[in-house]
Amino acid sequence: MTTLPYRELLSGDAPHKSLLKKKSSRGGRNAFGRITTRHQGGGHKRRLRDIDFRYDKKNIPAKIETVEYDPFRSAFIGLALYRDGERRYVILPKGVKVGDSFIVGENAPLTQGNRLPLGSIPVGTFVYNIELSPGAGAALVRSAGNFAEVVAHDAGYAQVKLPSTEIRKISDLAWASIGAVGNEEYNLVVIGKAGRSRWMGIRPTVRGTAMNPVDHPHGGGEGKQGRGLRRAKSKWGKPTGKGQKTRRPKKYSNTFIIARRKVGKRNK
Repeated sequence: MTTLPYRELLSGDAPHKSLLKKKSSRGGRNAFGRITTRHQGGGHKRRLRDIDFRYDKKNIPAKIETVEYDPFRSAFIGLALYRDGERRYVILPKGVKVGDSFIVGENAPLTQGNRLPLGSIPVGTFVYNIELSPGAGAALVRSAGNFAEVVAHDAGYAQVKLPSTEIRKISDLAWASIGAVGNEEYNLVVIGKAGRSRWMGIRPTVRGTAMNPVDHPHGGGEGKQGRGLRRAKSKWGKPTGKGQKTRRPKKYSNTFIIARRKVGKRNK
């Protein structure tokens, strides 16, 4: 079992009370009490931090007051104090520490943490917290250690290579932050024991081959068996895993994809 050296990485400040919200655990169940997302339940009680993904305070410098842990995400967050006195939580990029500053604006310098429209960001720049639609708020590249790369500009769109290796067209009017998300050593953490997963609200996952035929397409057989199928299936018979394509053929966003993501360890 391994963990991160939080005493060295965080500033040790308590969460900002006005930006905390109550978050009830639903254990993967819907309003009827039926399980709609498996392997969820239990875990420690957590309070939701109100993160600013819209960044709608333009041309007002902000200074990072704290570096904090967020139980709902892998990235570290920081309390940003804007010059007009307002405080908001933001996702922190790699290398940012207490006292550093950033600004959101169309003419902001191309320095780490600053936020600009994609049309103003040159080719080859690493970005994170990317909007899909102008003004909708950051939706892409928000996890620890992740970054995307601007690879081209064409006909009012920026072509961005995402962490999945997919290359996608995004409007030049959509905004993105310069740099890469911090806490890049997160992927080195080894959970180490079942109990720690339960603290995190993750319940056990049972293999399909260990089930009966009535419960899973891979189930049944005397002793340990192969799945007996050419392609892996989910519990509901849908293709899953092993590099199989699961994207809907007529998905609305297909027109924005320049190159499909490459699946499998060899292609990354």
